[in-house]
Amino acid sequence: MPRLSLVVPAFKVQGYLAECLDSVLGQDYTDFEVIAVDDCSPDGSGAILDEYADRDARIHVIHLTENVGLGRARNAGLEQARGDYVLFLDSDDTLSEGALRAISDRLEATGDPEILVYDYARSYWDGRVRPNQRADLLKGDGPDVFPLSDRPQLLELLQIVWNKAYRRDFITRLGLTFPPGYYEDAPWTFCSMISAERIAVLDRVCVMYRQRREGGNILKTVSRKHFDVFDQYRRVFDFVDAHAELGRWRALLFRKMADHYLTILERPDRLPQNARAEFFHRASADYRARLPQDFRRPGGGRGHKYAMLERNAYTTMAGATAALKFRKAVKSRTRSALNKSKRSAMGVFYQSQLRLPLDENLAVFSAYWSRSVSCNPAAIDAELARLAPHIRRVWVIRPDAAGQVPEGVEHVRVGSREYWAALARAKYLVNNVNFADAVVKREGQIHLQTHHGTPLKTMGLDQRRYPASTNMDFDKLLERCDRWDFSISSNRFSTAVWERVYPSSYVSLESGYPRNDILVNATSDDVRRARSAIGLANGTKAFLYMPTHREYQPGFTPSLDLARLADDLGPGVTLLVRGHYFYGNSAHITDLRRSGRIVDVSGHARVEELYLAADALITDYSSAMFDYAVLDRPVVIYAPDWDIYSAVRGTYFNLLEEPPGAVATSQAELIRLLVSNEYAGHDAAKRRDAFRRRFCEFDDGHAAERVVRRVFLGEEILPVVPFSERSHAPTPAQALDLAQRA
Repeated sequence: MPRLSLVVPAFKVQGYLAECLDSVLGQDYTDFEVIAVDDCSPDGSGAILDEYADRDARIHVIHLTENVGLGRARNAGLEQARGDYVLFLDSDDTLSEGALRAISDRLEATGDPEILVYDYARSYWDGRVRPNQRADLLKGDGPDVFPLSDRPQLLELLQIVWNKAYRRDFITRLGLTFPPGYYEDAPWTFCSMISAERIAVLDRVCVMYRQRREGGNILKTVSRKHFDVFDQYRRVFDFVDAHAELGRWRALLFRKMADHYLTILERPDRLPQNARAEFFHRASADYRARLPQDFRRPGGGRGHKYAMLERNAYTTMAGATAALKFRKAVKSRTRSALNKSKRSAMGVFYQSQLRLPLDENLAVFSAYWSRSVSCNPAAIDAELARLAPHIRRVWVIRPDAAGQVPEGVEHVRVGSREYWAALARAKYLVNNVNFADAVVKREGQIHLQTHHGTPLKTMGLDQRRYPASTNMDFDKLLERCDRWDFSISSNRFSTAVWERVYPSSYVSLESGYPRNDILVNATSDDVRRARSAIGLANGTKAFLYMPTHREYQPGFTPSLDLARLADDLGPGVTLLVRGHYFYGNSAHITDLRRSGRIVDVSGHARVEELYLAADALITDYSSAMFDYAVLDRPVVIYAPDWDIYSAVRGTYFNLLEEPPGAVATSQAELIRLLVSNEYAGHDAAKRRDAFRRRFCEFDDGHAAERVVRRVFLGEEILPVVPFSERSHAPTPAQALDLAQRA
């Protein structure tokens, strides 16, 4: 039997669950089990739990067939627990380093108490860590083991279950289970603490309590579910009534109840406005029914609120609250007026447009900071034209890129009056990055964030750990994220990353990447046209070389000697070279192009057509590998500076250990792989298959249709075609063979 059982319920936490489990499995103490409960989570949480269980026998997963809520999910885990002690850990929180060993050592040192209370700290999205404000209550003054009557001030701690280790036979003896509904921690915590005869404390932070920027705490949701608190305190007092020896705790528990009711009333993010009076009257009824004899109200303003509860004086309470809100609103409006007067750059014209009604049939598109008509937004644009031709589609384009806009595409120039008018009035705004900070998100507008790649390198808030890689203003970044309504993902891996590094209240749309639909649906004619457009002769083998941007390099300096590579591969091979869009035109590439040894495709409008034309991809850390894998053609990773890149930029997995194909870390090794055809061999194909199943999960050729139907037409999202039933575009050799046979 394990010493410790950790019960970890999971519901809609796919962005945080891996970090939680890693914090447990990475402990230097190993005598534990994890009972992980998938509370019928609609996201990838259940699959993540299964993946961890496959790798570590200490994890046992329970999949509930319906969503039962946090309390009953904990009960399901508790039923399976076998350890001497039970600990609860919420699946978006983490254990601190060495926490389990410290807990185990303290349990042993104090002779196996019934409850061990340990400390926690709040961790915030911006990197701040705030200690528990009542950590002083855990100081080791007095006996190591004691009843609550010796230190009743412990009830002033936040009443939560996850800062304690409970002896399992003690829980069983009391018959403790979690009730349904909100505030389920209250009956469990109060009933266990007042019943325990042997309590110990550990003055050490063992849990990092995540304060999720985008919410995640259901208690901060406006709902009538907050009325559940009345049932929870009924359970507490029923428990006291059933145990005469616990009657001495009635006055203290009464005060905790009154404070809790008042807290719910005072918070603007709890009760619907039309339910506040009803809640107050029920709270007042509980107050008067449970008021202990000789109870003395606290002094000051708090005592005044107690008195209003006792008198059921809702009108008085509401009037005092309204006066306070009015004073705060006046201050807020003053600050807003001052800020607005300073934002003259936004322009009077834009302000006037914002006052006009939204155009329900206008969609504005942008890609790569308005440099081009491309990527996921372009694929959505095309599908929108097919499924909803009544919606007008307008692209925003930088003035210096206006000459590259395809014929027939309606567009406005960034900064023009037409630009500001479109942004102000469009119902839909679609981008693969973010619109300018000056863009106001209007009520009723829908912002669709498509992204432009699966993340190998760290993104968003994770870049804070790699300051050399960015000078980003993270507060501004998150303000931009707050405009999103939908975030597109091509795999569960990406969804988890996006939700963690861009924490806001958007909906993750696991549709696949629309730009990759063509890689599934293209015909042999499409492949031949793509090759012909860049001058590839029939039978020529084409390697597409796509290196990524490096923050520590000022311009595009290929780590390959391209001329030598072309010579070594021989006349039957053409190198297609595409520099990262950050670099623009490169003098180095221009020189090689003149020599005829390579074809520079950096300016090609649609990278997807280059994928169709190429027999294989050579890349380092570019997200191109994830897209190209949809084609099930060879991918070669050339990573001579992996150690530097991963240290400076940070990555989410080790590409050398989990590649999409063959790997080379030197040019000599790369040439050997290509000349010998090892890059296209069995081992490379096996790696590619595993990579594709993980990262091309939703790319089944219907991504654009899913997005349009869900976002623009309000329909249910289409199911994803199973991997075994999918096709992909033919290879160049297959396309040529079909043409010759025709």
